[in-house]
Amino acid sequence: MEFFRIKKDIPFMKHALIFNAISFITFALAVFFLLTRGLHLSVEFTGGTVMEVAYSQPAELAKVRETVSALGYPDVQVQTFGSARDVMIRLPVQKGVTSAQQSEGVLAALKAADAEVTLRRTEFVGPQVGEELVHGGLMALGMVVVGIMIYLALRFEWKFGVAAIIANLHDVVIILGFFAFFQWEFSLSVLAAVLAVLGYSVNESVVIFDRIREAFRKYRKMTTHEVIDHAITSTMSRTIITHASTEAMVLSMFFFGGPSLHYFALALTIGILFGIYSSVFVAAAIAMWLGVKREDLIKTTTKKDGDPNDPNAGATV
Repeated sequence: MEFFRIKKDIPFMKHALIFNAISFITFALAVFFLLTRGLHLSVEFTGGTVMEVAYSQPAELAKVRETVSALGYPDVQVQTFGSARDVMIRLPVQKGVTSAQQSEGVLAALKAADAEVTLRRTEFVGPQVGEELVHGGLMALGMVVVGIMIYLALRFEWKFGVAAIIANLHDVVIILGFFAFFQWEFSLSVLAAVLAVLGYSVNESVVIFDRIREAFRKYRKMTTHEVIDHAITSTMSRTIITHASTEAMVLSMFFFGGPSLHYFALALTIGILFGIYSSVFVAAAIAMWLGVKREDLIKTTTKKDGDPNDPNAGATV
C-alpha cells in the first residue's frame, strides 16, 4: 500500500558524508555521557527492598507513589500485581539505612494515608541479583547482535551485515546516551525496549537492502549510489506509513500508560526515530563506503556450451 509515490529519486547518497558525520558526532557524545555520567540503574540492577502491601479497596497508585516519594525515594517503582488491591513497591538502596528500617518507614507513611493498608511481604534483593541481571542483559544484547549479523551476511552479503550492525549499535548507544545524559532510570523494561529497537531497526534495513538488490538486477546502467538512492526513495511511502503507525502506538503508551510504561515508551520513541535515520542514512551509506556492488548480490553462472577459448564465453548474470 502506498499513499504517494516519488517519481524522481532523491539524491540521499550525495550527502552521505554529512549524514555519517552527524551520526559519528551523536554517537561520540552518547559514549562520552555513558563514560562520564553512567546509567541510573533501577532496583533490579542495584538491589534494594521489595514490599508487597494490600489495601481494602482498589489502590490509587498515584497517591501511593506520591506518599513514598515524599520520604526521599524519587525513583520508587509502584505497581499492582494479582489484583487492584495488591501493590508492589520497589525501593532503592539507601546508605546507612537497613531494609527493615526502609519498610517500616514506608509502611508507617502508607498507614498515615490509609489505616487499613497491611504489609504482606518484604524482602531485600541483594546486589548479587543485580549483577546477574546485568550479565544476563548484556548476554542477550550480544546474542541479538551476533544473530542479526549472521542473518544479514547469509541473506545478503557481509558488507550489508557489517553496515546493519554498525547502524543498529549506533541506535542502541544513542538510546543509552540519552538515558545517561538525563539520568533517566534504566530498568529491565527499558532493556526490553532496547532489544525491541534492535529488531525493529534491522527490519527497516532488510527492506532497504532487499530493494537495493532488486534495483541492481533491474537497472544495470545505474551506479551504486544511484541504485541506493532509488531503493531508499521507493520505500519512502512504506517507511512513513509503518513508522507513523508504530509511533502512534508508542506515544499512546507514553502519554496514557502511566509511570510504569513511561521510560519503556520513551526508549522506544528514541529508538524508532533514530532507527529510521540509521537504516536509511547510516546503514546504506556504510554499505556504499564498503564498496558494495552488483556482483556482490547477484550470483553469476558459467556457460557450459561453446568453445572454452571463445572470448565471448564466460560468466553471465
